[in-house]
Amino acid sequence: MNLKELLLKGHNFIALLNQFRIDANDLIIKDEEVIFNVKLNSNIEVMKESICLEGKSSDDLINLFGTLHYNLLNKLAVLEMQSYEKIPVMIRN
Repeated sequence: MNLKELLLKGHNFIALLNQFRIDANDLIIKDEEVIFNVKLNSNIEVMKESICLEGKSSDDLINLFGTLHYNLLNKLAVLEMQSYEKIPVMIRN
């Protein structure tokens, strides 16, 4: 199970995506492979890491910045959001 699937198990995370009108299929977790390669090899049960999630709404590209809390034993993930940025997407004719 990947991180995105674990986050989507939480009602609060789904509500956050809905607030920004982000479709879960358009969500990308930046540097997910790097984060987990370092942490999984170090026998740590619970980790906390700063991450960036990139999502697309109909009008904007949205970056969510926050702290990921991940429990390796229980396969739980929670995002503690600190900030976001909206980048307008230009529509080409």
